[in-house]
Amino acid sequence: MKKLLTAACAVLFATLIQAQQNQGKVTYGRTVKLQFSFAGMPGGMEQQMPTTRTDKFELTFGNNQSLWKAAEQENEDDGFSGNNGGMQIRMMVAGSNDVMYTNFETGKKVERRELFDKTFIVDDTISKLKWKMTGETKTILDHNCMKATAVRFSKRTSMNMDNGVMTRKEIDDTSNIVAWFASDIPVSAGPSEFQGQLPGLILELSVKDGDQVYTALSLSDKPDLSVIKEPSGKKRYTPEEFRQEREKMMKEMNRNNQGGRQVI
Repeated sequence: MKKLLTAACAVLFATLIQAQQNQGKVTYGRTVKLQFSFAGMPGGMEQQMPTTRTDKFELTFGNNQSLWKAAEQENEDDGFSGNNGGMQIRMMVAGSNDVMYTNFETGKKVERRELFDKTFIVDDTISKLKWKMTGETKTILDHNCMKATAVRFSKRTSMNMDNGVMTRKEIDDTSNIVAWFASDIPVSAGPSEFQGQLPGLILELSVKDGDQVYTALSLSDKPDLSVIKEPSGKKRYTPEEFRQEREKMMKEMNRNNQGGRQVI
């Protein structure tokens, strides 16, 4: 009798393992809080600017790999457009054609980044955060999710407009990260750069106390895995080389904008 029970438990365990979803496609909504500083500019400009922006992204995962990219937007002109005191202001979506490929088995990450009509292929590796499990749970898209938190130390670029001149400065940045991952989808994938982080698919993620929030809107278990391909290109860049190229291009743009109509 004991042997029969042991065999039955083994069969049940194997069935549960097989039933777990290990491939799929997630559509995420992202909401970003926007902050602007226009020192020395005409009064009332800051009140005209939007406070948040929303867009959508797609994550396809399977075979220990994932591909992250922007989804087709319902309204390409989503944002703010206006003219104030000779300055033309347009909210434009940066990185709408960017793609991120991740291989969870090798720890490799490859990004295709587009900047000012130039394409960069950036080779990198997964950088894991130190996560803490809180024991809290909630249901997202009918999946039981567990809460985990982490702190990310990085650098970010601060942009300000002072008397019509855009200034950029790199500053230290500390972000509190809160993630909710599905315990029944044992795939270490998630939104944006948060790949290879947790033992389950991240369905909701908050960065810096809600300054940036990703929420899973839909989840399919029948993805087109053929789209998961590593971006290719003749010239490859390291993250540091890409950062240096980006700085050069931003300085050139700033020089070209000085002395005439400013476009942000």
